[in-house]
Amino acid sequence: MSIAYSVVVPVLNEQESLAQLLQEIAAVSQAYDDWEVIFVDDGSTDSSWEVIEQLAASQPQVSGIRFRRNFGKAAALSAGIAQSRFPILITMDADLQDNPREIPRMLEALDAGNDVVSGWKQVRHDPLGKTFPSKVFNALVGWMTGVRLHDHNCGFKTYRREIFDEIRLYGEMHRFIPVLAADRGFRITEISVEHRARQHGVSKYGWRRIYRGLLDLLTVVFLTNYRYRPQHLLGALGGSSFCLGTLGLIVMAINWLFQQIGWVAGPPLHQRPIVIYSVGLMLLGAQLLSVGVLAELILAQSSERQPAYSIRQKTGSP
Repeated sequence: MSIAYSVVVPVLNEQESLAQLLQEIAAVSQAYDDWEVIFVDDGSTDSSWEVIEQLAASQPQVSGIRFRRNFGKAAALSAGIAQSRFPILITMDADLQDNPREIPRMLEALDAGNDVVSGWKQVRHDPLGKTFPSKVFNALVGWMTGVRLHDHNCGFKTYRREIFDEIRLYGEMHRFIPVLAADRGFRITEISVEHRARQHGVSKYGWRRIYRGLLDLLTVVFLTNYRYRPQHLLGALGGSSFCLGTLGLIVMAINWLFQQIGWVAGPPLHQRPIVIYSVGLMLLGAQLLSVGVLAELILAQSSERQPAYSIRQKTGSP
């Protein structure tokens, strides 16, 4: 069976590692029918783009895309995928921590009937401050989405192209591609891959990534469960809140009536906190119901947004 694939590599200040990475990819790829490498410079401030231009000029399988500024990894992957030519897509980082010699194993796993093969850095060469939050995050993603992978954050993955005909990358959704693909019925698997120690540059990992990842997780849970029926969530929450508030006011109204005829005693209604809470719940419920209706209207009339990136220039044959 013929195999042709595109390797998409987001780049952010990785000038020292690009030539070696290409050399390793090329050494593995000689055994396959056709291949290409697309480097996407996501706003580097070093000489990464100049290196990419040199590599593209020296090897026809290499092309490059340069952003006007840093738009994020999801945008870089989206731009690279849009330019790629082959039916199999491989994504990997540019820092040499992903080993291209794992590509044949990933292709074998894909050929076994899967649509996504996710890398699992089973033995990691990262500090505890990076690995522990990652384990917690992966467990949380598995619990909330049902897609249980050991390493959702691993950038070393292999896909069939048709996946990206059905899902769109934006924000920081790149780590949730397997979750979004599984929601569309694609088959997901995971294999352990070698994780090498960083040789050049510095890690792009930061604590803000955890906070953003949790927010993105909530977005993904909403998209995979309520994307085409937002009123089922907002309406359920709003209806429950409205009914609970209404029930509280009914109880207080009955209590007020009993006070007027002397059956019960107590402070006036305007001095009872439950009245304020009940009114607040009713207002919250009405707002959620209204937002749910608006979400349904937007969904019915929505159209594709413009790309979440801006390309400054390109290099190479594609």
